[in-house]
Amino acid sequence: MRSSILSLVGGASTVLAAARGFNYGSQGNTLETFEAQFRTAQGLETTSGWNSARLYTMIQEGTANTVISAIPAAIATNTTLLLGLWASSDQAVFNNELTALRNAINQYGSAFSDLVVGISVGSEDLYRISPTGIAANSGYGQSPDVLVNYIGQVRSAISGTVLSSKPVGHVDTWNVYTNTSNAAVIAASDFLGLDEYPYYENTNENSVSNAATLFFNAYNAVEGSAQGKPIWITESGWPTTGPTENLAVPSTENAETYWKAVACELINRNIPTWWYILQDQATPSFGVVASGEQPKYDLSCPSVATSSSAAPTSSVASATMPTSAAASTTLNISNAVPSAGYVSSSGATSQAAASSTVTVFSTTLITVTNCGSTVSECTTTGMSTAISAKPSVTSAAASTVVPSGTPAASGCPADINGAYQYPHLIVPVDSSNPSKAYGTQYNGTISPKVSTIFNFDIPASYAGKTCSTVFLFPQLNQLETSSYSFNDQGGFTIAVLNGVADESTTYSNAPAVAKQIGSVDQLKRGSSHTLSMDACPAGTRVSFEVTSTGGLDLEFFQDYNPSPLGLYVRAC
Repeated sequence: MRSSILSLVGGASTVLAAARGFNYGSQGNTLETFEAQFRTAQGLETTSGWNSARLYTMIQEGTANTVISAIPAAIATNTTLLLGLWASSDQAVFNNELTALRNAINQYGSAFSDLVVGISVGSEDLYRISPTGIAANSGYGQSPDVLVNYIGQVRSAISGTVLSSKPVGHVDTWNVYTNTSNAAVIAASDFLGLDEYPYYENTNENSVSNAATLFFNAYNAVEGSAQGKPIWITESGWPTTGPTENLAVPSTENAETYWKAVACELINRNIPTWWYILQDQATPSFGVVASGEQPKYDLSCPSVATSSSAAPTSSVASATMPTSAAASTTLNISNAVPSAGYVSSSGATSQAAASSTVTVFSTTLITVTNCGSTVSECTTTGMSTAISAKPSVTSAAASTVVPSGTPAASGCPADINGAYQYPHLIVPVDSSNPSKAYGTQYNGTISPKVSTIFNFDIPASYAGKTCSTVFLFPQLNQLETSSYSFNDQGGFTIAVLNGVADESTTYSNAPAVAKQIGSVDQLKRGSSHTLSMDACPAGTRVSFEVTSTGGLDLEFFQDYNPSPLGLYVRAC
């Protein structure tokens, strides 16, 4: 699976990062309404980061092949896009989709392509020709062989264009992906878009209390049939009004329960997600927002995952480029942190796999939130212990496996074999581009010019425990789903910040350093480090900055799958 991650690290699509957004239909929408909806999604109360849009078609409603106005609206609002081409149609109609796709490329160029996360060919086409879809009178579908042909036509249409490196996939329901007669569509796809609604599973125990179990059982079933392809959640939701489906009762309360059980878990797992739907006037109504601009229910996600079982391996692997593209590709990333995505920029080039080279650098910031804008405010919410944490560094070399952990003087071992937290926000800041906000990433970057901010949410259940910051740096050959580039020199320091970073943080406006809490003088492959240790700041969000020393130039794909790589907060 290494080649999958390498394609991600060097991928031309750098906008995914834990992409999350909503579905947007073409019916009745204009440039103005698309733009207004995108801004509403970006400004929702009690949540943030919903700045992506999934489309079903490339064609503006009422036209033959005019480019959908969602694209200029996305450019105006910096909204990323999961494009869609409607495929439940004959070749003549699909030709119009291809024409609109080509016209969008020619008309908008890189301003358009920089926002594209991926391209979906079709939506639930296989479901509509399945026995379940036919029984539900779901309309005209499409056969697997035609979908494979259409996917090939899209690849040809984008070949040699600014979209040439974007992943091309398909969206459908879980039960058709697990049907072996559709395996050719999976094989032809770079990603699988999954539409999953426990509300409609009326032959199962589909009460809202069991909905998350049904959802993730379906996810796991698709994962077993996915041929190693990443799974993106392209539709899910719970209605606030409408008919009862067996034990599934629409209500605002149940929609909130489902959101917190499923949407929040998808956020925790960093699985790309497009929720259904921002706003609607349908029955049943799945709209998160009513006629105004604020949500119908609380969209906050107070709980966070505390173990490596929280995320499936494929949730991030190969999320931006076809896995087939990595086998013999040299990935040459330009000398700047990416404009909107996972990957930071070039520095040193290292051999990361048998025939794939990644060029990267990195600096990292870690942030604690929920504690106001000053050190004193953090102190009142339990951060005084973290800010006064003693710098302590331990390092252990390993030739074949990451060390299980060397405990500091009297505390947590340098591993994540117990309760731990991974970062929920990773934001690079670049001293050479001080006013640019790069948004959240999957990669940490530590270099002479770039810093990255990691937010850690410390659960209230950690009260009374000891917490340490741990940096794990295995050998490349120990990694199954991640990778890094490293120039084999220098080390880093880690410091608590005196405020909270977010996706708009830049080098110029980043919170100042409150206190340095640890350092590594010379980073070595196959080492693990406990950087600081003190009472857990339970119930808070924490920010730290990791800064390059001695010329360190490192880029790493933060991942807790074997072997764990990156920065963590460990409780013991």
